[in-house]
Amino acid sequence: MAKHILHVESWPASPEAMEEFNRWYDEVHLPEVVALDGFVAARRYAPKEGYGPYVTQYEIEGDPEEAVKGVTAAAAAGKLNMSDTMRMDPVPKMRIMEVVTEYRP
Repeated sequence: MAKHILHVESWPASPEAMEEFNRWYDEVHLPEVVALDGFVAARRYAPKEGYGPYVTQYEIEGDPEEAVKGVTAAAAAGKLNMSDTMRMDPVPKMRIMEVVTEYRP
């Protein structure tokens, strides 16, 4: 079975909210999402300069569409502790990506 990631681009609500956004994302959001069916790990990337977008890549095992449905349903049901430190307009960009090549010398 192919490997997949869920690639997410999100922004802090403001430059002033950046520290709290990062704390919430790392300490609350990542553990909650990775605990859901299909998600096995996560890695975050910060912009070298400025305050966004931040990129998160979640590793998925199994059906990636089902994993994304699960995270969307958990959010809609209030099972994920969301934060007003994350900009929701526009909503974070989410995209399922398939691993086509892995290279490690």
